[in-house]
Amino acid sequence: MNNCLNLTKELINRQSVTPEDAGCQQLIAERLEKLGFKSTHLRFDDVDNLWITHGDTGPLFAFAGHTDVVPTGPIEEWKTDPFNAEIIDGMLYGRGAADMKGGIAAMVVAAEQFVEKNPNHNGIIAFLITSDEEGPAINGTRKVIEYLNDNDIKIDWCVVGEPSSDKQLGDVIRIGRRGSLNGILTIKGIQGHVAFPELAENPIHRASAFLSEISSIEWDQGNDSFPATSFQISNINAGTGVENVIPGSVKLLFNFRFSTELTEDDLKSKITALLDKHNLNYDLQWKLSGHPFLTSTGKLVDATCEAIKIVCGIETDCSTGGGTSDGRFIAPTGAEVIELGVSNDTIHKINECVKVDDLDTLTNIYTHILEQLLKD
Repeated sequence: MNNCLNLTKELINRQSVTPEDAGCQQLIAERLEKLGFKSTHLRFDDVDNLWITHGDTGPLFAFAGHTDVVPTGPIEEWKTDPFNAEIIDGMLYGRGAADMKGGIAAMVVAAEQFVEKNPNHNGIIAFLITSDEEGPAINGTRKVIEYLNDNDIKIDWCVVGEPSSDKQLGDVIRIGRRGSLNGILTIKGIQGHVAFPELAENPIHRASAFLSEISSIEWDQGNDSFPATSFQISNINAGTGVENVIPGSVKLLFNFRFSTELTEDDLKSKITALLDKHNLNYDLQWKLSGHPFLTSTGKLVDATCEAIKIVCGIETDCSTGGGTSDGRFIAPTGAEVIELGVSNDTIHKINECVKVDDLDTLTNIYTHILEQLLKD
């Protein structure tokens, strides 16, 4: 068994369902400390975080990732024990295999290999590891970045090990992400008997024209780096559960995935204007998950594309698609940020798995990136 596979299995076997870390970060720290890495364990509320570095001066290169995983779902539907990593037909099964314990293991082994060959490398190698990426993302990377800012520590380049690949390892890297803005909207009416609608006010009926209009709007056309902004209603709830009562309110959950063509304030003002246009009585609460960010050019993108070409023999596609990641907390500091990891086709699913061969390949790609940016 190779070094990366062994570490991946060790991490999978720890039941680190968010926000639990289950000792994963301690395992990582103990390995890297043997090579002279200096560890800082940062616990905020119920979340464990690890900041660990090698080197003292020069540009700072950080690997970023998370040890927490999503719940397994029905265990009886898994072909293996989700917390007992097992290889079947060249695939390693287990919760977190792809998202993203395989990526973390590849990062650690790449750093070990690089430091062993280049003990006096240029710059600083760092790891920013959290156990709060799959959860609220309040006490994880966001808080670590605040700690780094308070201590005048600035990341220059950051590789986030999220599973970015599509058909084969390295065919896609994420050079940015769309912004994500959530809304909780309650449209108020007057509850009453369905036989006497003149004595009530049905909020579902009142909201229908608004919902029709908002669902058909073209918010923007995107740009060269981002697809068009999308609006999706994820939940609608109203009523008491019986047929003969007109509900007193209807509650909607919705989300914008927005490009750099619009701002958070643009979207908020447009929604408010539409609600007022339809003369609705409403309560609206907002939650911003992250602003859009983009690293379209720079040394990190060049080094990553070159490493993939050397190791995999392919040209990579630079994309901003997909959901959000903790890169949204790192990019605003001025760091160049990309996401590169294994295939994302089984993440969060029953029988999550990763190709065993991809673990070594990803390790080699990460090592080549380090060599291009920090080799002495």
